[in-house]
Amino acid sequence: MKPIGGRQMCRLLEAKGWRLARITGSHHIFVREGVNLRITVPVHGNADLKVGLQKAIMKFSGVSDKDL
Repeated sequence: MKPIGGRQMCRLLEAKGWRLARITGSHHIFVREGVNLRITVPVHGNADLKVGLQKAIMKFSGVSDKDL
């Protein structure tokens, strides 16, 4: 799995149909129609997401390794 930053994860989520609901500080909150789930992505400059957080976001959102 390739580590990616928060901004790139936000672009992937939007490509998968997730919509940016709001931004609170440096955290971008995404929602999707028909899914009772919120996904929070920290966007801290150019810093990569930590491995566990990236895996969890990918699992809940449906983003696969080949999408990276």
